[in-house]
Amino acid sequence: MGSCIICGTSVDGHICGSHEEDVVFEFEGSRANQLTPGRFYEGAVDGFADFGVFVDIGDSVTGLLHRSELDTRLESLDWDAGETVYVQVTDVHDNGNVDLAWSIRQSPREFRGELVDDPEGDRLAEAEADSGTGAAGATDPNERAAADSAAEPETGSPAVADDENGSDATRTRTDGNADADDTGTSASSTDARESGTTATPTNEGSGGLVAAERERVPIDDLESRVGDHVRVEGTVVSVRQTGGPTVFELRDESGTVDCAAFEEAGVRAYPDVETDAVVAIEGEVERHRDDLQIETAGLAVLDGEEREEVEERLEDALAERAAPDAIEPLADDPVIDDLGEEIHDLAGLIRRAVLESRPVVVRHDASVDGYVAGAAIERATLPLVRDEHARDDAEYHYFDRRPVEDGIYDMDAATRDVTRMLDANERHDEQFPLFVFCGVGSAQSRDGLSLLSVYGVERAVLGDRALDADDLAAHVTPADRDAGATTATAIAANVAAGVNPEVRDDLDGLPAVSYWEDTPEAYADLASEAGADADRTRDVRGAIALVANYQAYEDKRELVADLLFDGSESLAERLAGQFREKLDAAIETAEAHLDQREADGVTVAVLDTDAFTHRYDFPPTDLLCDELHRRTREDTPVLLGLGEDELLLRHTGDLDLDTVAEAIAERAPEAGVTARAARDDRIEFLLGERDAVLDATVAAVGEQFD
Repeated sequence: MGSCIICGTSVDGHICGSHEEDVVFEFEGSRANQLTPGRFYEGAVDGFADFGVFVDIGDSVTGLLHRSELDTRLESLDWDAGETVYVQVTDVHDNGNVDLAWSIRQSPREFRGELVDDPEGDRLAEAEADSGTGAAGATDPNERAAADSAAEPETGSPAVADDENGSDATRTRTDGNADADDTGTSASSTDARESGTTATPTNEGSGGLVAAERERVPIDDLESRVGDHVRVEGTVVSVRQTGGPTVFELRDESGTVDCAAFEEAGVRAYPDVETDAVVAIEGEVERHRDDLQIETAGLAVLDGEEREEVEERLEDALAERAAPDAIEPLADDPVIDDLGEEIHDLAGLIRRAVLESRPVVVRHDASVDGYVAGAAIERATLPLVRDEHARDDAEYHYFDRRPVEDGIYDMDAATRDVTRMLDANERHDEQFPLFVFCGVGSAQSRDGLSLLSVYGVERAVLGDRALDADDLAAHVTPADRDAGATTATAIAANVAAGVNPEVRDDLDGLPAVSYWEDTPEAYADLASEAGADADRTRDVRGAIALVANYQAYEDKRELVADLLFDGSESLAERLAGQFREKLDAAIETAEAHLDQREADGVTVAVLDTDAFTHRYDFPPTDLLCDELHRRTREDTPVLLGLGEDELLLRHTGDLDLDTVAEAIAERAPEAGVTARAARDDRIEFLLGERDAVLDATVAAVGEQFD
């Protein structure tokens, strides 16, 4: 028999059941089933996945800390591989999988003892066994109680828990900076009383005062004020509750900074202060893992004239900083010239969203044109986000690029966006985003856009197709779709140059990538001057087409950037080689199975894509039909790609999809014919009427073809 190292109770081992979660264990076993669910263990970060973090427990067992178990976003973690973390084992499955939970205690001293979990039986950690002192090492219950008492922080000196900003976890402040005294008044407010300055009380329970006469410091001056006590004023743009402090992100006319306020571990400080509150904060400027942060000593909500003064100062500065310079087109393009005002307005919207700490979400078609257009906006916006926010993970919070299938923003996509948006607003107090749609356009997008409008979300559209939606903040589309055949990328690149002129040189080669053929000379010359000749541009186009096909719902941010901006010629050549090899093989098979039909003197080629293509491999059906038509159109001006319940229409003449769809519906009234025009001309129908739809389409095309 032994005694519990915490309370002294007689136990068979070193810890009683009621205190097992008060100690941290070092695991020396070799199998998952030797772990004890409910215990806290020391681990090491092994790797990251979209769904969580893998953590090594000991030398032979790895568990999963699922993202749902974290108190912050997975992207916010700045852990390195091998970094020590503390987790709780919640379950060990029969197959050896280990489920982990997050611990707000992230250092050994936050636990009341340390033990070794050995398959032969628990034992004291060597340091404790050797010293015999401290809460865990004492051998007499009275000694342990005294040691525990001595280890507790003094009343009024709150511990500060570790968070993603690097605050030391549950430590007792000893430097005298921003500590609360026995009455709950901060050190800085004590200084204010002694110096005779007036002070404004903060919210109840804040533990500090803000000196009204302390000189205000602009946020962009904080870099030179590390270690100083300062006063900042601005608007709260987000509130994050961590396992330790509450973190208020504050924006003034010059930038943003995180302000960590502590009540007690995991408890919301200043519970009445929400997003958009205008406040004054006083505290010490500190640096945590390369990020600036203010350790908040006091916070006061401003109202009346003080609030109006701050709001006016912020609005004047915001309007001035958000306004882009006059738009100078990247190349000679009459369509871009005609859209100059709209491009200028959209560039200003994006700049203002960044300065207001609103996320920018770019939704783009999952095609070459869509990916490159979205990447252009991304290239221009990310540096602004990094400059505006002190947090090194800000670009993952304030910018997102999400492809949409077939260039249609349907209710499925909109529902996912609204769910994420509301969750971020509820859990992280994040503002609603500015949505920018690149190359997304069709009547089928109306419902999705309407769902966003219900929440008052700002929406902007750019591309070669007009999008029929109400109350768009910006609508940058040519009046004539065929005017110069300007792509979404050409428009987006010019918008991006307005958003951030410093990346203008990076954008010159992008428009040419988006043209599969007949590249306007102005854009071909622009790419050549930027160092991308026709072969290089062709390789990049093929590489983007290939990677766009796989996991089309992912942005593939780094991979796309490598291909477009970082000069990875070998990568582009290798991927382009795969693209051509796969495409040529698919074309060869498709050509052998083309069915030639005649209608009113028009030759129509029909490819049964359901039977003669690998539908779930590269190339996708739409890209295959595009290339197949380019190679066969001299003999067959119309190509129909007939799928299970959809039909792709490719043609060289003047065919209007809606008119063709109406003619098909007249001939096949039971087929439920629907036109879906976005990236391509697509008609959907009921599977049971497939043969009737094909016959009706051939006849309708023959009548309508000019």
